[in-house]
Amino acid sequence: MQPVARVGILGTGSYLPEHEVTNEALVERVTDTTPEWISRKTLIGARRFAAPDEATSDLAVKAAVAALDRAGIAADRLDYLILSTSTPDSPQPPTASLVQHAIGAHRAAAFDINVVCAGFVFGLALADGLVAARPDAVVLVVAADVYSRILDFDDRRSAILFGDGAGAAVVGAVPHPYGLVDVELVSRGDAHELIHIKAGGSRLPASAETVADGDHFFRMDGRGVRDFVLAGVPPVLADLLKRAGVTADDVDHFVPHQANGVMVGELVEAAGLRGARTHLVLDRYGNTGSASAAIALDAAARAGDLHDGELVLLAGFGGGMSVGAALLRWYGGQGVSGGS
Repeated sequence: MQPVARVGILGTGSYLPEHEVTNEALVERVTDTTPEWISRKTLIGARRFAAPDEATSDLAVKAAVAALDRAGIAADRLDYLILSTSTPDSPQPPTASLVQHAIGAHRAAAFDINVVCAGFVFGLALADGLVAARPDAVVLVVAADVYSRILDFDDRRSAILFGDGAGAAVVGAVPHPYGLVDVELVSRGDAHELIHIKAGGSRLPASAETVADGDHFFRMDGRGVRDFVLAGVPPVLADLLKRAGVTADDVDHFVPHQANGVMVGELVEAAGLRGARTHLVLDRYGNTGSASAAIALDAAARAGDLHDGELVLLAGFGGGMSVGAALLRWYGGQGVSGGS
C-alpha cells in the first residue's frame, strides 16, 4: 500500500510596499524616542508603509500572485482562498472576496479569518483540513496587514514596531513524507485585553467621540504580551514536537512571528531551539502582523535556505490571545506541480 499523501506548501510569495520608513525617519513622528533606542529594544531598523492608495487587498493580491507563480498554478485552479487579516479593507465584504476577484480565482470559496498575528498558521491549519477532506483541492492562504493606518504615533511602545506587508502560500497534496506533520492551535480569551482596538465594532460603534478619544488606534500591553509569549508559547511548541515524535534538536528551521527581535531571541532560548536556524526579516520590515511569518518563510524559500526534507517549525502568536504552531517537512518540489 502506498503511503497517504500529506498536505504541504507548493509555493510561497510575499509583497512589501515600496515606501521604506527607517528609524531615523520614524522618530520625526514618534515622540520621546531615538533611532538607537528603537534598534536596541526591538532589533528593527526599518519598516515599510503602504502608499495612500494601497489597502490590505492590494498587498494581498501581489503576494498571492507571487505564490501562484512560484507554485506554477493558475488562479482559476484554486478551490479555496483564506485571507488572514486584522486590518480589512472595510468591515464588509470579506477582503478575501476582493482578492479572489482581482486574481481571477473564480472557482474558489473565499473567506477571511482574524486571529491577529497568529493568523497565517491558523490559515495553514484550515487549509490542511480542507485538503485532507478533499485531496485534489488547492488552497491559497494569504496573510496581509496594513498597521500603519491604525497606529497611534504618540504611543512609542507600539508605533515603533509595526509595518505593512503580505505573505502567501499555495497549499495542496504533496508526496509522503513531505508536508505538514502536525499543527497546534491555542486560544486564551482570558488574556484578550493585552491587544485590542476599543472602538469601531458593535459594542462601541464609530462616533465623533470615539475618534476624538483615539479609540480606533491599536493598543498593546507590551510587557504583558512578552510575559504571555515567553510563558505560553514554549509549552505549545513542546507539545507539538512531542506529538510529532521529534525534539527541538531535530528542528532545522524556526520561522516565528516577527514581533520584536529581542523577544524572539528570548523565545528561542526558552523553547530550546538554539540549534535551529531562526529566520528573521524584522530588521528591515518590522512587525507586519499576521503576514510576518509568511514573509519570513518566503524570504527563506526564495534564498534557497530551506532544503528538501528539512523540518521547519512555524510559530504565530497574537491578539486573542492566540498561538499557532505548525511543523512541516519541507517539500523541495515546489514550482513543478503545474496547473492551468
